[in-house]
Amino acid sequence: MKNFFLLLIFGITCFTYGQHQDRVDFTKATLYIKAVPLKQQLNGSVDYRFDVKQNVDSIFLDAKNMDFLKVEIDGKKANFTTTEKTISIKQKFKKGQSHKLNIEYVAKPKQTVYFIGWDDEILGNEQIWTQGQGKYTSHWLPSFDDMEEKIEFDLTIEANTNYQVIANGNLLMKSNESEEFSVWFFDMKKPMSSYLLAFAIGDYHKQVLRSDSGVAIENYYYPSDSLKVEPTYRYTKEIFDFLEKEIGVAYPWQNYKQVPVHDFLYAGMENTSATFFSDAYVIDSTSFIDRNYVNINAHELAHQWFGNLVTEKNSEHHWLHEGFATYYAYLAEKEVFGDDYFYWKLFETAKVLNEASEKGEGQSLLDPKSSSLTFYEKGAWAIAILRDEVGDINFKSGIKNYLNIYKFQNVTVADFITVMEEASGKNLNKFKEVWLEGKEFPMEEVKDYLMTNSSSHKMYYVLKHDKQKTLITSDFLKDPELSTQLKLEFLKRKGDIPELELSPLIVSDNINIRQYAAQKMGEIPEILKEFAETLLLDNSYITNELMLYNLWSSFDYDRRVFLDKTKAIIGLPNKNVRLLWLTLALVTPDYNPEASTEYYEELIGYTNPIFNPEVRQTAFHYLFEIQAIKGDGLVNLIKATNHHSWQFRNYSRQLLDALLKDEEQISEIEKVANRLKSSDLRYLKTKLNFK
Repeated sequence: MKNFFLLLIFGITCFTYGQHQDRVDFTKATLYIKAVPLKQQLNGSVDYRFDVKQNVDSIFLDAKNMDFLKVEIDGKKANFTTTEKTISIKQKFKKGQSHKLNIEYVAKPKQTVYFIGWDDEILGNEQIWTQGQGKYTSHWLPSFDDMEEKIEFDLTIEANTNYQVIANGNLLMKSNESEEFSVWFFDMKKPMSSYLLAFAIGDYHKQVLRSDSGVAIENYYYPSDSLKVEPTYRYTKEIFDFLEKEIGVAYPWQNYKQVPVHDFLYAGMENTSATFFSDAYVIDSTSFIDRNYVNINAHELAHQWFGNLVTEKNSEHHWLHEGFATYYAYLAEKEVFGDDYFYWKLFETAKVLNEASEKGEGQSLLDPKSSSLTFYEKGAWAIAILRDEVGDINFKSGIKNYLNIYKFQNVTVADFITVMEEASGKNLNKFKEVWLEGKEFPMEEVKDYLMTNSSSHKMYYVLKHDKQKTLITSDFLKDPELSTQLKLEFLKRKGDIPELELSPLIVSDNINIRQYAAQKMGEIPEILKEFAETLLLDNSYITNELMLYNLWSSFDYDRRVFLDKTKAIIGLPNKNVRLLWLTLALVTPDYNPEASTEYYEELIGYTNPIFNPEVRQTAFHYLFEIQAIKGDGLVNLIKATNHHSWQFRNYSRQLLDALLKDEEQISEIEKVANRLKSSDLRYLKTKLNFK
């Protein structure tokens, strides 16, 4: 294991020198955490074991804004100093010695640990979860921001008995300390980087599966979501078994857990043995066609090998994480959805990458400042091309060797390339030049790859130049030799579709083609009204939403009919159909006027923090469009300007800025502001003067 510390030399000159990576090796940590949610505080204690490889005068750990109650070395009080970001222990440590460092502390993390639902009146929605991506665990644990310090962490967590606690590793036992509190003991067997340490506390039930290799797979869910377990976690076992077989290296951890959390910052996060993901991906069966968890499921699981078992040395080698997780997730989707799905997905990402490249916005995979598009999608393409170049057998052998040689260690891109060259016997300089170092996206090479490996793409490039053969007719849509993805690609290339050509799309027996027809419709001609109405209740919530709006806009005389037909549809987890329905019901003259107050209160209610940011943002948007943000809606908007998700926070601030351009709105905002705490008004105070 390679390690990273700084040797702090305290003297008259106050100079600080960097300590070499091999001088101190922290090997094991035993951690105790008690959450105090009403104070948004963690009380913690950690015992570290470390070996001294060379003489040093001090050691340090990353620790953001913590209060330290006790610091001991081998049971004796230690001299230490702190900054806002670190704790340093000043003591001479001799080569060959092993020591125990104990730290007791209190943390009030401003990020990384999120206390959700503790300030409302709804029982059962309380959660605490962590998100340490990159280098942020040091906000709640004195630890190591540098990925190169790998440690075996054992967590002990005390929490209210009524909740479940999920963390890295295997749950050894749960001890009931009192009627109110219990303690959960988790054990890890192998080392990992600090940023992958995680825990979640909340009201959960779980489904337990077992892989073909015997690994327990625990899928957590909210008690109210029992009917959503199957569609949410659909193909989980198949994905797990496929990745173990495809990668050729056994899953490296004791078990695997997947946990939905509220208000998550991203789609998912691959904490070691415990993926946390946004509960916006907890779905019913109808949602599956429009939005499902399959890709995220496979992507985060692939990280358990590529990122967690073998970890990049620094961000210059980020391709080794995200490119590989993206590629193997696509392979898993290929396994469950078929070859066409895989190659057309690659094709779609290639178009986006090529467009950026042609604008002069292409990026190198070795540039640590490259975008997610580059690391994820170009990264996946690079691996697909590499596999094609070295051959399937050599590629699999190289991947297996790479993971076995560098397991529980840190790597560089050069390390990986060396292993692949040894496995294949090929010089990969040209590959490196074009795919890793180069900024331009090699679309011609991509085209050759697709035509060689995908019969559907070979047909696409042939038909692409023969307009006569690609008229959008019923025969074209029903042709069994043409894949759905191929048909959709030609539909997209066609652009605007004449009215007469829309009818066969609407009545197609393929749900994806019907959805495309819904997307292409604007104002619907009378001749297509009857066909279009059938899509109001199609098995796609996106299609339902599109057709409700398009029909409502096109035929004012039948608006009541359209609203009555769709009044029971909620839609995707973002409640897309219901939010649109409420808005249209409110602005439709004479539609159930006795219920308009109820509709408005429901729409305002969706701005509440108990709903995920996507729901809230859409509700805010519709309320703004109908000029109806007031009362609790304004309260929720002002609070949202301080939300921990930067995307939602920025949207809320922009919307509040727009409202502040209206004098009447300013008066309303000032009234509701008096109901809020000073901390809720942080952003508003930068716009308005308060006494």
